[in-house]
Amino acid sequence: MAKNEIEYRQSEIVRVTLIGTVINAILIVLKFAAGVFANSAAMVADGVHSLSDFLTDFVVIVMLKISSKPSDKDHAFGHGKYETLATTIIGLLLILVGGGILWSGATKIFYFLFYGEDLLSPGWFAFVAAIVSILMKEGIYQYTIRKSKNLNSEALVANAWHHRSDALSSIGTAIGIGAACLLGSQWAILDPLAAIIVSFFIFKVAIQLIRSSVNQLLESSLPIEVEKEIEEIVNSYPGVTEMHNLRTRQVGVNYAITMHVRMDGNISLYESHEKVDEIEKKLKERFGYQTIISIHVEPWK
Repeated sequence: MAKNEIEYRQSEIVRVTLIGTVINAILIVLKFAAGVFANSAAMVADGVHSLSDFLTDFVVIVMLKISSKPSDKDHAFGHGKYETLATTIIGLLLILVGGGILWSGATKIFYFLFYGEDLLSPGWFAFVAAIVSILMKEGIYQYTIRKSKNLNSEALVANAWHHRSDALSSIGTAIGIGAACLLGSQWAILDPLAAIIVSFFIFKVAIQLIRSSVNQLLESSLPIEVEKEIEEIVNSYPGVTEMHNLRTRQVGVNYAITMHVRMDGNISLYESHEKVDEIEKKLKERFGYQTIISIHVEPWK
């Protein structure tokens, strides 16, 4: 990937993230206003979720600026893992958000059931705010996930799912608020109950993001399908009699591949070097020109 392509990728990711930031800022104001003035605990909890989205956007932007830096003395493989770290942070923030929503809803239900504490029935303003949130967050999710595929960005994928989790949160909120509004104050418990259900959707998304990013940070190998493809490319090259000791990992959005190959021990050093260059070229054509490749040549026995 050329320098101008890297700069374009970074600027596009930042632009997509900033669009999400503006939408989140609008929804924070809308949700908190609706939660306070329409007596909806679920909407306040949803507002906290949007606030976490807003803060996450800044985490993504900062980490992307770091991850786009070229290799240096202290980071020979580049700074790509900062983007993976951003994904981990987003997942952890989602866990905190889900936990906060779960605690808030459970506490209200507990005091209602065991202490007879009244639950205020939410107003229709909260329901309208939830519908607006669903439409806006699903729209920005679709836009962000499409861009993440085009730009091959883990951080954008994570951020897209953060948007989707907010949309799911608002769906649960809308159902709970709508039912409570239609059925009256005796069913006001549906409002915090909806918040609890939504928290489990958020936990699910968070765990998926954390599992994937932690695997990369712990140097997990690439998927078996990718390793098989690498083996096929190398073994199909004329002059290679065997490939072994294949080791792979992911550094940000790039692959790192090391291997041993056996060649005819009678060929010159220059010729074996030329063959290795050709193999590297084929692998980079398939997996990207920033793929990190190290090939050790051994004489065929």
